[in-house]
Amino acid sequence: MEQNLLSIGFGSTVVADRVVAIVSPNSAPMKRLKDEAKKDKRLIDATHGRRTRAIIIMDSNHIVLSAIQAETVSQRYSTL
Repeated sequence: MEQNLLSIGFGSTVVADRVVAIVSPNSAPMKRLKDEAKKDKRLIDATHGRRTRAIIIMDSNHIVLSAIQAETVSQRYSTL
């Protein structure tokens, strides 16, 4: 079984079939989502110390942070 990997920047990837949503981190609800995931130990920080520019919600209820723009990640997802 072949799994498509989605590049989320700086050598990090996620399994594309498990992505539920790719959102911008700028709104208050997204900040709350990120804080809740951190508290519940469901947060995966793939920013490598850079500013968060996209939040990727996985079907496992994990939240992945990326330093790549949400639009760029979405474009990469659509080309798979």
